[in-house]
Amino acid sequence: MTESSATKLLNGDACRRTLNGKNASKNGYVKNHCPFLQPQKYRRSGEKKQNATHNPSLYKKPFVESFEETPLLVAVLTYMGYGILTVFGYLRDFLRHWNIEKCHVARERDEQKDFVPLYQDFENFYTRNLYMRIRDNWNRPICSVPGARMDLVERVTHNYNWTFDHTGKVVKDVINMGSYNYLGFAESTGTCADAAIEATQIYGVGVGSTRCEMGNLDIHEELEELVARFLGVEASMAFGMGFATNSMNIPALTGKGCLILSDELNHASLVLGARLSGSTIRVFKHNNMQSLEKLLRDAIVHGQPRTHRPWKKILIVVEGIYSMEGSIIRLPEVIALKKRYKAYLYLDEAHSIGALGPNGRGVVDYFGLDPKDVDIMMGTFTKSFGAAGGYIGGKKELIDYLRSYSHSALYATSMSPPVVQQIITSMKIIMGEDGSTLGADRLRQLSENTNYFRRRLREMGFIIYGNDDSPVVPLMLYMPAKIGAFGREMLKRNIGTVVVGFPATPIIESRARFCVSAAHTREMLDTALEAISEVGDLLQLKYSRREQPLPSLGWMSEESLLQD
Repeated sequence: MTESSATKLLNGDACRRTLNGKNASKNGYVKNHCPFLQPQKYRRSGEKKQNATHNPSLYKKPFVESFEETPLLVAVLTYMGYGILTVFGYLRDFLRHWNIEKCHVARERDEQKDFVPLYQDFENFYTRNLYMRIRDNWNRPICSVPGARMDLVERVTHNYNWTFDHTGKVVKDVINMGSYNYLGFAESTGTCADAAIEATQIYGVGVGSTRCEMGNLDIHEELEELVARFLGVEASMAFGMGFATNSMNIPALTGKGCLILSDELNHASLVLGARLSGSTIRVFKHNNMQSLEKLLRDAIVHGQPRTHRPWKKILIVVEGIYSMEGSIIRLPEVIALKKRYKAYLYLDEAHSIGALGPNGRGVVDYFGLDPKDVDIMMGTFTKSFGAAGGYIGGKKELIDYLRSYSHSALYATSMSPPVVQQIITSMKIIMGEDGSTLGADRLRQLSENTNYFRRRLREMGFIIYGNDDSPVVPLMLYMPAKIGAFGREMLKRNIGTVVVGFPATPIIESRARFCVSAAHTREMLDTALEAISEVGDLLQLKYSRREQPLPSLGWMSEESLLQD
């Protein structure tokens, strides 16, 4: 590990109250994270900067994130809504118990009452009485390529979402605002599709063996060499499943006597991998450098519990883009802390690889940092590359170790050849090795679409979370009844969206999550925005009290800062 120390870091979460005439007291707080002291013209009326203590020398560009607090009245009404649903849920459970209302939930048979129960009624309370009311918003069957537009199989329910019947009809040309198709490579025609078809004709679809036995093809090695070159690291290793890349490799890297410092909003695959490792896990506040530094300092000072021996390893686990918040990791500060306290860094770039940076090489490229400063670089091929699987990149010693000790490497079937070829072709397009500017054009289009979509939503008065450059755009819904209503109303307008609620989010922070793609045209985005505005007016979702939107700070259009 590098032994050079970095300047002392402070958190820099600035909590600002926005004033909007006489209604200022109704609004919550807006947390804006920017390491640069911006000119006064970027400040909103009445904003007061508090505790803004970033180290701007670590950043080469403005870094702006916003998280507007839930308005008090909305929070109270949301809690009341969940309270009413809970009361009626217990009432319905009472009616089901006495067979007054038909029960569709799985239950134990009478002759198995003395067995250890398979189903816990109380644990399924939320599923029975809240989730089922809005279940029609999820698991919708798609019968086309999940590109910028898609076709959905129409379905109906006659028992309040317990079961669904297909009508035989297809909802055509639904604008897809939910898939992780950031660069538009989810295609059934074009260069990538043609290359995948050719690979299928040569190698077939399946391999039928693990990499360490008879399943190691030449295109697997070509892919790993290409990924290493793309990331700027010594070596890389590809896996057939993105989730397993985290959950099966973290246990190979850490174990008993090791400490994992995990962001509180890390993905379930990272959480599972950390738990399976047997390491001690401590959680720091999301993207909060003060919280991380405190845990690092305590770990160095106190060591392991009871024995106080030094930790064998300290591994910091973070993501590039957080898929529910739309926030970007403050990587320069994390790296500085890692170097100062001699820790290791595990970076999950599932959503950021291909979607961030002038060259599409993720959050490291976005901040202009050295890839060698990240010890373990992980990412997936399921988003920007329109394929499947994941990778880990780093030093050659690390990859050689994983080939021998990773469960995903030893026991999982090799990646399907057409999937491998899809990744190779799309990655070469992004790198410009296909001899065209298609990759650069898609990167630029994604950046422009992201900034345009976020700016328009703020102008309409919606509360949205995350970084200005993040293609993941959460729009806050808050109340439970509006989760289902928003998804249904958007589909009526031929817009496919993803809605998310408790327990995937905090109970008062239900949201719709949009994923912007380079495949979206300006006309598609305007159609979606018009539908969002209509539904927002219908459901009264325009909670924001901001007077004007945050400035656009896209990494492709920094010259706009000077023009403004």
